[in-house]
Amino acid sequence: MKERIIGIDIARALAVIGMIIVNFKVVLGENGLSWVKSFASAFDGKAAATFVVLAGVGLALMTNSALRNNDSQKLKTARIRIAKRALFLFIVGLSYIVIWPADILHFYGIYMLVILLLLSSNEKIILISTIALILLYPLIFGFLNYETGWNFDTLDYLDFWTFNGFFRNLFLNGFHPVIPWTAFMLFGFWFGKQDLKSDRFIKKAFWVSSIAFVVIQILSYLTISFLSEGSQQTASELSEIIGTNPMPPLPIYMFNGIAISISIISACIIIGKRFSTNKVILALNKTGQLALTFYVAHVILGMGIIEAINPEKMGNYPIEFSVAYALAFSLLCVLFATYWLKKRKNGPVEWVMKKIIG
Repeated sequence: MKERIIGIDIARALAVIGMIIVNFKVVLGENGLSWVKSFASAFDGKAAATFVVLAGVGLALMTNSALRNNDSQKLKTARIRIAKRALFLFIVGLSYIVIWPADILHFYGIYMLVILLLLSSNEKIILISTIALILLYPLIFGFLNYETGWNFDTLDYLDFWTFNGFFRNLFLNGFHPVIPWTAFMLFGFWFGKQDLKSDRFIKKAFWVSSIAFVVIQILSYLTISFLSEGSQQTASELSEIIGTNPMPPLPIYMFNGIAISISIISACIIIGKRFSTNKVILALNKTGQLALTFYVAHVILGMGIIEAINPEKMGNYPIEFSVAYALAFSLLCVLFATYWLKKRKNGPVEWVMKKIIG
């Protein structure tokens, strides 16, 4: 169990660092050297997907024992904790959405409520629900324009604070809409129910997911190249439908996101087992335990400091600065986690959540 958690926390740390890189790139600026842009863009949609899949794994680990033993009292306690955690994350996410519209935490809260509905379901139902959410999404947009509410030039959602706009954003066309993004957490929930102590299973999961990721990437690229016939505009339009970009989150992106998430998590579990005493691994393990704190901190402190220094330049920094700052901030997070957990068991935000939800 200890080794399994080490690997999961390492993956969580890497996912948070990836999200920091992506979000700083978007907020601070992303024009500059092409290779730096390519490096930063490699994390687009993948880091956040991994973060959500990991949350599903965590919920499975929290409830596996109670479900296996059919312990109704433990299961009831777990349900209450999950519901409280979902409400906490929903409120925290909304509390700073004015300064960070791309927040994922309030979406998290709803994903977790869906998990609650399927908590006692068998693995087959969980997988069917996952696939159904992914395949349902493109059908919805036969009736709804994905761009409704959006100003994509500024990434502002114009009617967010209206009843219709809020729920449209939350469930259908926000940055991480409940349909289909809940599928990431559901698949993580399924994955967390597997034998994560088994080296054979983890290695198989790594290779299958890695191969699936590579195949999807190649097929997507070749299909777009073939159908576009050299037209940049056509290629751009096709990329929105059969590409691996997260907006809109169509099936190719969703299956690609699941594949890379399981590949990363499996690799981290393997690495965590083999190098459990390595200082870098231990530091990343601690960083993963403070993932919620660092997610909130990268918005409030990370972005806030730069905006306080020069608010007019936000969005106009070179990509080199955005990535360098993201990596420096991530390093500070690793150092802070290593120091903080020497004498404490929880991060600042995790401590607050624990006090509130018990």
